[in-house]
This record gives sequence, C-alpha cells and structure tokens, in this order.
Amino acid sequence: MRIAIVEDEQKLSAVLESYLAKEEFDTTLYSDGNAALEGLINAPPDLVLLDLMLPGLDGLSICKEFRKHSTVPVIMLTARVEEIDRLLGLEIGADDYICKPYSPREVVARVKAVLRRTTVTSDAPGNQRLVLDESTARVLVDGDVCVLTAVELRLIKVMIDKPGQIFNRSQLMCRIYPDGRIVSDRTIDSHIKKLRQKLSAVCATDEFIHSVYGIGYKFEVP
Repeated sequence: MRIAIVEDEQKLSAVLESYLAKEEFDTTLYSDGNAALEGLINAPPDLVLLDLMLPGLDGLSICKEFRKHSTVPVIMLTARVEEIDRLLGLEIGADDYICKPYSPREVVARVKAVLRRTTVTSDAPGNQRLVLDESTARVLVDGDVCVLTAVELRLIKVMIDKPGQIFNRSQLMCRIYPDGRIVSDRTIDSHIKKLRQKLSAVCATDEFIHSVYGIGYKFEVP
C-alpha cells in the first residue's frame, strides 16, 4: 500500500519514510502544499499523512479540497493544539490526528489502525464475491470495479457490515448523514436506486440489495 507523506521538514519525512518502508509500505513525499494537492488528486494513495503547516496551501485547505475528490483516509500531523477540536469535529474530513512531537513508531501504528478501520472486507461465507475498498471508494464485484460516491460508499458499508439485517430508512439516514441533516425517505430510495444500478452494471445476474416491503432494505450476497 502507498502512503503519501505531506511534510515540509525533510528530516521528519525521511524518518517517516524509513519506518514505513520497514513495514513494507511504499511512500510518496511532498513538501509543498500546492504540489501535494495536485499529486493527491491525480494519483490518490491508500492513506495520507498530512502536516498542518505547509508552504503554499496549508493542511486544512488541502484536506478540505481533497475530500471533494476522494475518501482516502487522512491523518493530520499538527503541533497546533488549538486546532485539535476542529480536527476531531470532522470539520475538514480528517480520519485521525497525531500531535507533534511524535514517535515514528506511533505514526506507523496509527497508519495501520486507520487502514484496518477504513478498508473493509467480509470473511463471511460467500462474501468474497463483493469487496468494499473505502480507501479508493470502490466496490469489486467478482473482480469488476464499481466506483461510488461518498454517500453511496457510506450506505453500502452500513449494510455490508451487517449482512441480512433489515435497515429502515431512518436508520440509514442517520448513518450516511452523520451531520444530522434532514432528508426525505425519497432521498434514501434514490441513493439505493443509483447504488443498485451501479452494482447491476458490473453484475447483471445477481441482486445484492433487497427491498423488504413496509420496512426498508437489507444486503445479502447471492
């Protein structure tokens, strides 16, 4: 897996690169905010280590803009304690943060933990047919790729995590819109319809998301 290190202090980035290489991660280094954003969008890695203070664009601006294009996990590196509330509040879409000064071993451990949390595959019998990769916002169905929007990604993850469980529209609404916004039942139905269409485009013979009359939806692998 490839880790992008966005850090203008070359000694720090070199140390992180060395520790990650020992754990068999490939790395790409960026020291300038503008170049980093362009590189992240054009060639998304599996995870981003993103310093808050950078020349050019700062880390907050990079993360906000990157989130418009990708759901790849981002770990913020910061020495500015006053920014932590903003990071934890998911205002910018970061998945975790690490305060400077930090131990390189801690960074590697956090990288592994976030990757485990955000890359989901199911070991349940038969579920090898469908694999969800959150880091690239894709579903692989029998090896064929289906690219999802951020909302579709959250929606299918909720159901894949609990195959066979029936979710009503309110439950799905709360899980895919964590900011508490109010949307209608028709919005959920529209997301389900589009998700089904995308899955059907790569696997027309089987249906993975099933309607349960009068209740809601459930996910099952045929």
